Amino acid sequence: MARTALAAASIALLSLFALAPTAQAATSATIVIQTAPPPVHYEATPRARRGMVWVPGHWEWRHDRYRWIDGHWIKARPGYRYHAPQWIERGGHWHMESGRWDRDGDGIPDRRDRDRDGDGIPNRYDRTPDGRHPHYNAPRHRGAEPSRRDRDGDGVPNRHDRRPDNPYRN
Repeated sequence: MARTALAAASIALLSLFALAPTAQAATSATIVIQTAPPPVHYEATPRARRGMVWVPGHWEWRHDRYRWIDGHWIKARPGYRYHAPQWIERGGHWHMESGRWDRDGDGIPDRRDRDRDGDGIPNRYDRTPDGRHPHYNAPRHRGAEPSRRDRDGDGVPNRHDRRPDNPYRN
């Protein structure tokens, strides 16, 4: 009797594992082409539309050959600049750089950009890496409580400030 109960419990447990979702590894592929893409087709650029960005036509590698993709409109993203898709030659091989949005317009994808605001200071040392708030430690208005990192609101952290409680600070 105990054996049959144990066997039934084992079968029930194994059936639960059989129904559990299996883990799948994410895969990605990079296609490297050894022949250059054909010359770009001439396309008349349409008149500008408000809130839209024109993506020019370009060649893509599909089904073992180049295919022309016609130009089209995409919705603009405020504060970003669009870089159109292009083919780049590296070491005799052709690599496709897909179209992408860039916050500071320097051509470096944001995920690899080490200086987002283009001021020459790497993000890890920059007090304002996005360049939007020049004095985020300073009081926002008169009578506001200053930050613990900058008590007098002069933009210099207390640990580097000779006079962190500067009474003459405007």
